[in-house]
Amino acid sequence: MVDRKRARELASEFLRKGDPSGWFEVLYKEGEAGKSVVPWADRGANSDLLEFWKAHPLPTDGKKALVIACGLGDDAEQLSAWGFETTAFDISETAIRMANKRFPKSAVKYSVADLFQPSAEWERAFDFVFEANTVQALPVEVREQAIHGIAAFVKSGGKLLAIVRGRQADEPVGELPWPLTRSEMNEFVRAGLIEESFEEYFDNEEPPARRFRGLYIRS
Repeated sequence: MVDRKRARELASEFLRKGDPSGWFEVLYKEGEAGKSVVPWADRGANSDLLEFWKAHPLPTDGKKALVIACGLGDDAEQLSAWGFETTAFDISETAIRMANKRFPKSAVKYSVADLFQPSAEWERAFDFVFEANTVQALPVEVREQAIHGIAAFVKSGGKLLAIVRGRQADEPVGELPWPLTRSEMNEFVRAGLIEESFEEYFDNEEPPARRFRGLYIRS
């Protein structure tokens, strides 16, 4: 079972301060020092991304991809290996430094950036956007803004793949990571995208976690 105790402590502390994303840098710093565990830093590409790509590979030649909250860089490196010109960002300076250190010869453009205040040049600039684990680490109060911000990166004809922990509408939100409902996933549509496919399944965690995997396109 993944140890999320310290992440939950930090998230609660920073939420009380009115800073829903400031805790990521603290956690990555502690993780780098070996004092804490970064629960989503698996040191490998997202298995649900790999499974999706095996079944539904997309064209990559001449295409630009963006990874949201890239952490230590594994998903960005995978997209780059598939042929995308890949950009990846994280709000944590430590995470980006660690990604650059892990992949010193990488073709990925790593940047320190805030989802809520992104670079203007990224707006509707990407053919493929990948989001996993970010929205579920943010409180309900800022999710609409986060989802609209993520959707805004997708260019006309471009696609967004979002993989999140899911829950039924009548289930409690519980502890971090806070699962999304189907209605919350529909916010990507309200943000101007079209839902191309949607999957609900249980992963291989112990205990198994419900997942939603949505593919969206901008017309």
